[in-house]
Amino acid sequence: MDRGRTGNDAAPRPLWTKAFSLAIAVNFFISLVFYLLMTSMALYAVERFGASDTAAGLTTGSFVLGALVARIFAGKFLDFVGRRRMLLIGLLLYTVAALFYIPAGSLGVLITIRVLHGAAFGLASTAISASVMGLIPAGRRGEGTGYFGISSTLATAVGPFLAVLLVDRTSYDVLYMVTAVCAAASLLTALALKLPERTLTAAETAAKWRMRPADFFEPRAAAVASVMLVAGVAYSGVLTFLNSYAQEKDMVAAASAFFLIYAGIVFISRFIVGRLQDRRGDNAVVYPILASFALGLGMLAWAPNTAVLALAGAFVGMGFGALMPTAQAIAVTVAPDHRIGIATSTFFLILDAGIGLGPFLLGLLIPLTGFSGMYAVLTAVVAAAMILYHFVHGRFAGRKATA
Repeated sequence: MDRGRTGNDAAPRPLWTKAFSLAIAVNFFISLVFYLLMTSMALYAVERFGASDTAAGLTTGSFVLGALVARIFAGKFLDFVGRRRMLLIGLLLYTVAALFYIPAGSLGVLITIRVLHGAAFGLASTAISASVMGLIPAGRRGEGTGYFGISSTLATAVGPFLAVLLVDRTSYDVLYMVTAVCAAASLLTALALKLPERTLTAAETAAKWRMRPADFFEPRAAAVASVMLVAGVAYSGVLTFLNSYAQEKDMVAAASAFFLIYAGIVFISRFIVGRLQDRRGDNAVVYPILASFALGLGMLAWAPNTAVLALAGAFVGMGFGALMPTAQAIAVTVAPDHRIGIATSTFFLILDAGIGLGPFLLGLLIPLTGFSGMYAVLTAVVAAAMILYHFVHGRFAGRKATA
């Protein structure tokens, strides 16, 4: 049977449909809110509440920790609640929570809001990421996942750039109002989106309230997601502390250029890496991607001038930016169709654990090593992730490609 066909005599199912395009738009606004806040929250906690580096990292990461908890249940109950319904519930809460940043009067209240906002993010992003797989023809999953990820790529460029611009030219209050508007835009767009729902089997319905680990966790997706745990910790060091690092080295303009270059490279890679993965196999792309990520972090650790710091964005973009959709395509491909929701939540749950715990752990490391030393440590960590990938997936993927 030809790739992408829905039956023996059926025409290939198209990738670019109205629903797929709307899903990309919804994911863009969801991701834009994430990056608007993630890149500005640590500095806001320091300036507004006098938080330490560790507390500032916790404030940033608490959003992702909230998402992590929500994902545990989102994957399990996605098809019971309904994919579209869970998406709309999550986005409604996402919008409401965004309205509470301005009146937050203490660091404790701010962290609480971050946790609740993150939980809403976990519901919405799990619903859209799992559901979009039903809109992508199976034979074009790597390609389609890459295109879907373009929405997140654009957000990585627009979010940090817009956050820095709004804080510099206006105030944090204006930033948080823009954040609420973007969250509302994701909700309004989702109202026009129809998602494929899956009919549950009798056995699945009978096990609705069963609470075994397998009901929340997909081991086959967890294997490749373990690589994303390491990558997530490394990328959190970029996302959370690059602005502070750039200020320390008097290279703030280079930090803005870093994110723009990062986004540009990831945007281009989405048109190449997914197709290459579908045709040549997982190993053909994952090993070079991880090597590029390690090189980019090494350039940040060295960074003797603005040109090197900005250029590091290209290698980090070809690294972490290309790794996320590549690894997600692997995670949902190795799982059975009826567990794609759980596989998606497992993948992002583990990724979120890395991005959420990373700022806190790295906040403890920075006083000992400085920012440059932290990026040097992360370079070695990502290099070690290549070995981890080999044992959890690479050696098996190589055999499949040869066959």
